[in-house]
Amino acid sequence: MATAVKAKQVTMAQAINRALRDALAEDPSVHVLGEDVGRLGGVFRITDGLTAEFGEDRCGDTPLAEAGILGTAVGMAMYGLRPVVEMQFDAFAYPSFEQLVSHVSRMRNRTRGAMPMPITIRVPYGGGIGGVEHHSDSSEAYYMATPGLRVYTPATVEDAYGMLREAIACDDPVVFLEPKRLYWSKSADFSLDAPAAVAPPGKAVVRRAGTSATLITYGPSVPVCLEAAQAARAEGRDLEVVDLRSLVPFDDETVAASVRRTGRAVVVHESTGFGGPGGEIAARVTERCFHHLEAPVLRVAGFDIPYPPPMLEKHHLPGVDRILDAVERLQWESEYVAGGAD
Repeated sequence: MATAVKAKQVTMAQAINRALRDALAEDPSVHVLGEDVGRLGGVFRITDGLTAEFGEDRCGDTPLAEAGILGTAVGMAMYGLRPVVEMQFDAFAYPSFEQLVSHVSRMRNRTRGAMPMPITIRVPYGGGIGGVEHHSDSSEAYYMATPGLRVYTPATVEDAYGMLREAIACDDPVVFLEPKRLYWSKSADFSLDAPAAVAPPGKAVVRRAGTSATLITYGPSVPVCLEAAQAARAEGRDLEVVDLRSLVPFDDETVAASVRRTGRAVVVHESTGFGGPGGEIAARVTERCFHHLEAPVLRVAGFDIPYPPPMLEKHHLPGVDRILDAVERLQWESEYVAGGAD
């Protein structure tokens, strides 16, 4: 009797590694640089084996100086190369902000398109791994608020490969936010030898269809929202989950179409609530869907504090209970509006 062969499970980390390898192999202008990306293969081993295969000139270590790393990448891009920079952790990228805002984001506009800036900035971000302060930040709002940057963040193994390949090929600078907690997530549907095409960056995807309310999310919060949607079924609620995938450009069409169908929306992300991405997303939804909304757009986010110690992060990060509480509030708000205020 024949024994069934299980499909090999590919992790997000492996998919990103393969995307870098394929880009290096196909395009000699692609170079990978960052702290410990060479012989060590990165702190998360994302660049493992690339230096051995392509040499230190193509995948090499840099000094511990983020401003210098990104400044070097600007010069490389000006001379026709496609640098892929790794910022070891989200909060480690802050010293490079002057280069990012003053040069990376502005160069193409400054030269009226004559000088592309094909830099991909890989940033491991978010919590969920028991990291300490400076190792678990979610700073996507800073990048979203910087005109001239594209901001991508995958939530699936397939997107990690496909969106990174698109980012490296793009002539605009791309901040590629990699959810650390999903590095070890797996997919049996993804093949390293024949990766399937994915939706283009800039296009959101409905991960779960529903009718009661829309959960708008991205990156590390996508699996949490899918879990919340599953739990909501026991309460008779059918939640739709929209994975934004790209924060800039933003797919207003897909998001608005979903909210118009359900009439309710909750934005979920790990970044802080005040000044976080959810405020911008809620405003865009309200502007486009006001007459379809049965309740105000709500947000479930990280608390407005510096990232807490590892033992407290489970309380800080949006979880299933907090999401379901927000959905409950949506129902209460809609009934209150329908009945009128006393």
